[in-house]
Amino acid sequence: MKQDEAVPSPDPVDVRLGSRLVELRTAHGWSLGELAERTGISRSTLSRAERAETSPTASLLNRLCAVYGRTMSQLLSEIEAEPAPVVRAADQTVWQDRASGFVRRSVSPPHGGLRGELVEGRLTAGADLAYDRPPVPGLEQHIWVLDGALRVTAGDTEHHLGDGDCLRLRVWGPTRFRCPGPGDVRYVLAVVRP
Repeated sequence: MKQDEAVPSPDPVDVRLGSRLVELRTAHGWSLGELAERTGISRSTLSRAERAETSPTASLLNRLCAVYGRTMSQLLSEIEAEPAPVVRAADQTVWQDRASGFVRRSVSPPHGGLRGELVEGRLTAGADLAYDRPPVPGLEQHIWVLDGALRVTAGDTEHHLGDGDCLRLRVWGPTRFRCPGPGDVRYVLAVVRP
């Protein structure tokens, strides 16, 4: 290469992917040689991918995902760009379950680089939501009632919450959210993945 030719900088996605691959290998306690044996990928190719000197192929990523017990979608979501520090109200997704009277606003949506999220929930008077299991066992939840009354059942225990009350728990089994009335309830749900 001539002296006046600039060395191209690595793609930012490849840099984040390489860093994540190093984290995964280190978490398993494997050397590059051990990973090469497990995947059938040469040590030098693995090293170049971890240092973002090359962009890994789909085939290479598939082999790595197999040994790390992940789907490719999972791996790629883990390296998304840093989340935006501000989530504008207009950009917060609102979903409504008209049949149950539940409205859910994703105030701080989930992101591969973050463990927590914030949700604003609204239940109309008389609404009753039952979940047969948590999406992730051991999910940490903090439920803060802003306005109204909320009954939350976790396991065999029903918690009666009013304005300003906060329930903190880890969810291992079924849960139930009920609005006994007379008015609607509005609450914040902070969710933290284990």
